This record gives sequence, structure tokens and C-alpha cells, in this order.
Amino acid sequence: MTLAVRVPEKLSARVPAEQRGRGRDRDAVRLLVSRGTEVSHRVFVELPRLLRAGDLLIVNTSPTLAAAVDGRIGDARVVVHFSTFGDDGRWAVELRDPDGTGTTRARAGGPTGTEVRLPAGVRLVLEEPVGAGSERLWWARVSAAKGSGVLGLMREYGRPIRYSYTERDQPLSVYQTVFALPSPDGSGSAEMPSAARPFTARLVAELVSRGVRFAPVALHAGVASAEAHEPPYPERFAVSEASAELINAVRAGAGRVVAVGTTAVRAVESAAGPDGVVRARAGWTDLVVTPERGVRVVDGLLTGLHEPEASHLLMLEAIAGRAAVERGYEEALRGLYLWHEFGDVHLVLPGENPHTQHCASNGW
Repeated sequence: MTLAVRVPEKLSARVPAEQRGRGRDRDAVRLLVSRGTEVSHRVFVELPRLLRAGDLLIVNTSPTLAAAVDGRIGDARVVVHFSTFGDDGRWAVELRDPDGTGTTRARAGGPTGTEVRLPAGVRLVLEEPVGAGSERLWWARVSAAKGSGVLGLMREYGRPIRYSYTERDQPLSVYQTVFALPSPDGSGSAEMPSAARPFTARLVAELVSRGVRFAPVALHAGVASAEAHEPPYPERFAVSEASAELINAVRAGAGRVVAVGTTAVRAVESAAGPDGVVRARAGWTDLVVTPERGVRVVDGLLTGLHEPEASHLLMLEAIAGRAAVERGYEEALRGLYLWHEFGDVHLVLPGENPHTQHCASNGW
């Protein structure tokens, strides 16, 4: 799905909400609410009043990594974005050129055998493109002369991935959500699961007090496709037995299942069978949620505002329908909502009897 709109540069959120005025917190962002083609304008702190007892929020617990590390190819400076750790010990990486302003610009990938020198004696050698038809992301072999490999390198020398629409570097804590949990193996997301960023501990407590429940899942997101608008590539995910049981119980009752972010949708839909039953699963998912595939579990979605060409919009269309997505984005532009990871958010809610609607729309 491609929207025939252009997002003005002035609508890029350049700093986090809490840095845009005294006394503000992360939840000081606007909230666009879509119910079909009906749109209302709220603020995020009103979320507890828009949900109801028995509703379930699926949240991604993946922590954000300091995944950008400076390196050199010969005498040329580059920035390595570490994206995804493979089963064979390699890393999927993106090489970027410094742009002289503290951020980076796209760089042609490859060729095979390219060596990047990194701090602490670490060497990175490009081996092959991650996917056919694109050379932006490469599988690379990493050798560490000392220290604890890539994760130790990121902790010591890395910084959060930052794009040119942001104003300045931020500490890693700014990119962690309230739901982030350390992974047993130290893995995490190259870029923040940003739909959850506006949540605060105070807001979570209010939601719980009103009877809204939470189901944690994990999906370790790789680098975004801001330049190429590529579909998602395989990413690690996990849905626990406890979360699967809770999701199934809510679906069997009157509650609504609302995913917080497209990564949460991808994880839970990857764990759902054709019958809509969620089962505990862990591994890799290459699922792309499209209108043709539909959704089996999710009734609603809380998400950021995506670029008009982003593949995420196909997921929104699968959940809400094309007319609703187009109407919502028209209102977001008209209302001067802010885009990207520090920006405003969009809550897509179903009408009544959401599970019946899903069954009808997906041919069950």
C-alpha cells in the first residue's frame, strides 16, 4: 500500500516529547484514534479511558541496543549498523557514510570481502547480501581480537542508531521503552520498538487498575528500511506459553486484543495457527502481514506514523482497511501530527464484536 501523500519535513519529531517543554513526560504526545473511518483527536494520557476492562495489550519486551559503531574501510570512515545476530554466528549489518552532521547517509553495500576495522581490534568482513535483490544489508563475519565480541563492542563503543531528522544524539536510555527487559543472551533490537515509547510506569499502573491486561512477547527488530522501503526480513521472536494462554483467553471472551507496535503484531501473528489459536513459539519469522493474508489474532493496533511508502502500511490496511488508513493519515497531516520514533501515535480500534469481524474478513 502506498499513500499519495508527502510528509513535510517540519512534521518530523526531532527530539523526544519530554524534551519539548518543561514538566513534560514521555506520554505528552498526541493520539489519533481511528474507528473505521471515524477519527478523533486525543492525547496519549487518555488511553486508559479509550480501553476497557478485559482488553489486552500485547507489548514487545525487546531492549534497544547501542547498535551504531564507528569503523574504517582503508582510510575512509564508515558507521556500522549492527542489525541482526544469525544462528551461524554472523551479523546482518548495514554500512553507512557519516554525513558530517552527526548522522549518516546511505552507502552502497559490498563487495564481498570488504573488511571494516572497528574499535578494540575487531574486524568485520562482508560475506553476502542478506536478501536477494538488495545489497543494503550484508551478512558479515566478525572476529574479535579481545573483549566479548559484538555485544561488548556495542556496550563500550556503540550508540543508538540515529537518523538525520533528529536534532542530536541521545543516551541509550531515551531509546528504551518501559517494557524493555534484558535478554538472556544480550540480544535486542537495532532500533527501538517505538510505539511503546509513550508509556510510563504511571500510565501502565492506571491501565492495570482499570482492568486492562498485558501480554509480553519479544521480537528483536533490525534496522529500518527508510531509504529502500523494503519488506521486513527474518527477525527473531518469542511468544511464551503464558502469553499465548492469556491471548487465547481474551479472544474467547469479550476483550479486545490490541498490539502495541507492528513488531508485536508480527510476533503474535507468527505464533498463530490458521485456526487463530496462539501457541508458544520461538525462532525466526519472515511473516509480512498484508491485506491478502489478513490478521488472525489482533483486533486493534497502537502504532507510530509511518512513511507513505512503508511496508508497515500494508499491516495497518490488513487490520483496519484501506479507507480507514487513508482517512487516518489525511487527518494526521491536516492536524500536523509528528512522525517517527519520537512522534505522535495512532490508535486503531475495531467496532463492536471484533472477533466476528475478523472471522468474516479472513474467510473463516
